[in-house]
Amino acid sequence: MRAATALFVLLALAGCGAVQVEPPVPEAEAAAACDRLAGLLPETLDGDGRTATVPESPYVAVWGEGTIALRCGVPRPARMAPTDRLQEIDGVGWFADPETPTLFTAVAAPLYVEVAVGGSHVVGQVLARLSEPIGQVSPQAR
Repeated sequence: MRAATALFVLLALAGCGAVQVEPPVPEAEAAAACDRLAGLLPETLDGDGRTATVPESPYVAVWGEGTIALRCGVPRPARMAPTDRLQEIDGVGWFADPETPTLFTAVAAPLYVEVAVGGSHVVGQVLARLSEPIGQVSPQAR
């Protein structure tokens, strides 16, 4: 719930050209994968350009005024059960949070990548565009 709350706070805090987001603290292998992912993320996503974040972090990316936000290296979603079916997009499994319909988590060992999609963005298009770079840094995907 804390991560979801942090992402929804960022949707409301667009000021001075930067969006406030609480960065995750990934461990070892996930941190290395997140570092690789940071260099592969698109500059524009579903028509919105990248936006600065506060604090700056290589584990966070935001597009537009915070209507799309990505946090790399988050913990496994607490609500995700071993029997949950993931939606697969381009070889990457996505968990849709049942209590937060705008929150999705890519399950791509060794990391989890959380994405909040708000506004008028098309969720499927956003997740499809992000699946490609996530798949490139995860040996599990593809």
